[in-house]
Amino acid sequence: MATMQVELVSIEAPIWSGEATAIFARTVEGELGILPGHAPLLGALEPGYAVRIDTEGGESIRVAVHGGFLSVRTDGVSVLAEQAELSDDIDVARAREALNRSEGDDADDEASKNRARARLRAAGEDI
Repeated sequence: MATMQVELVSIEAPIWSGEATAIFARTVEGELGILPGHAPLLGALEPGYAVRIDTEGGESIRVAVHGGFLSVRTDGVSVLAEQAELSDDIDVARAREALNRSEGDDADDEASKNRARARLRAAGEDI
C-alpha cells in the first residue's frame, strides 16, 4: 500500500511524524481526504475539528487541532497547528464541562467552544 510522510507539529512541540496511508481534516473550504499522490495544496484548518491520520500500521491517530494549516506537497503532508492534543491525552469530562461553560456570544467564548469541540471530536465523542 502506498504511503506518504506526514508531520503534525504545534508551536510547542512535534506531535506526530511517520508514514501514513491517509489523512483527513476539515479546512475552511470543506472536508479533505488526502491520499499519497494528492495534488499540492494549502488549507486553513477549520476551528473546532480534529485531524485523523491513518498510519502505515493500520492505526488511526486523532488529534484535536486548534488553529493552523494543512500543507500537501509532492513529498508529504504537514499539519502546522497553533495547539494540538493527541486523543489519548484528552480528558473527555473536562472537555465536555468546558463546552457547557463556554455558552455565550463573545469571541473568547467561541474560541473556547471550538477548542472543546475539537477535543471531544478527537476523543470520538458525540457533540
